[in-house]
Amino acid sequence: MAASLTKEALKEFAFSQGLDLVGVANIERFENAPPRMHPAAIFPEARSVIVVARRIIRGNWRGIEEGTHWPNYTYFGYHGLLNTLFIPAGVYETACFIEDHGWEAVPYYPGVPETQPPIEPLRPGAVAPNVHLAIRIAATAAGLGECGWSKVFLTKRFGPRQRLAAIITDLELEPDPLVEPGSLCDRCMECVRGCPSDAIPHRREGKVVRIQIEDKVYEWGDVDMGRCTLSFHGGDATVSPFLHKSFPGWEFDVSKQRVSEDRAYKICWPFSLGAWRQTEEDPSGFIVEGHSQIARWGVGGSYAVGGSRGCMRSCFNHLDARGKTECPYHNAPFVRRDRWILPCRVPLEEERQGETE
Repeated sequence: MAASLTKEALKEFAFSQGLDLVGVANIERFENAPPRMHPAAIFPEARSVIVVARRIIRGNWRGIEEGTHWPNYTYFGYHGLLNTLFIPAGVYETACFIEDHGWEAVPYYPGVPETQPPIEPLRPGAVAPNVHLAIRIAATAAGLGECGWSKVFLTKRFGPRQRLAAIITDLELEPDPLVEPGSLCDRCMECVRGCPSDAIPHRREGKVVRIQIEDKVYEWGDVDMGRCTLSFHGGDATVSPFLHKSFPGWEFDVSKQRVSEDRAYKICWPFSLGAWRQTEEDPSGFIVEGHSQIARWGVGGSYAVGGSRGCMRSCFNHLDARGKTECPYHNAPFVRRDRWILPCRVPLEEERQGETE
């Protein structure tokens, strides 16, 4: 017979493993989830989904905000160590703790496929492969917070500054209370004003995504994920000096592009991570050397160039400065100087000379 395990004991153990936030959703809160995004598609006997978070240190963005240093965000705040070591270690130990008490636990890493190809199930009546949780919606169902207007997940403690993971288990736990919709995001639109790629619609445009969990309706802006991906992963010259260095005269206005998220990845990843040949002009052989260097800090995985200028930095600058998070800073706000932004095209040297003649 399985040993008893309370929610309180579970959370206490998870916190001891370095996890900052822990919330619990019962399986019934996922009744509106698409079949290939439902926890039961991974574990049919699941009764609870435990969603955990670990903070992103505010200082991880300091170098990008000042326009001087890029690797820290990828390494400590994104795919480098936070997503691939700091969170998974706590998730794994907590899953072991659950299984030590006789309940099955599925640790879930939210490195999801970007698309779900139209393929057939492997077993009649089952769900087709490439399933994944929408981790931000799962976190909402677990009572950790809500999606802000920019679709970035917000908590009362850290605002937008956390990464998420989950454990799916057949251990039945009392769910945590849901956060009241609109209680964390005040619709200030700072994310819209700060986004360099015009990916986040203003609320007056009426472009809204809505979901319902129990009797609560959550909504956020219908973000243009193609533009967002271009900006974040190195396709936007307004936030990447490395593009201007590798391609003098480069001109590509991301705010005017109309591409899907998948196609944006097809542009950015080969472009940023690819190599050609070593020449006197490009001794490293990398297509965009600066982007490739950042990616190598990412421990072989994803990488960040844009640094979430609007959706995260502008957001927590607003929330922290107004005391709307539980992490006060002596030197708030975060944005303390005029913010830099580059043109999408820097004139070539011969063009600049022509302008002065």
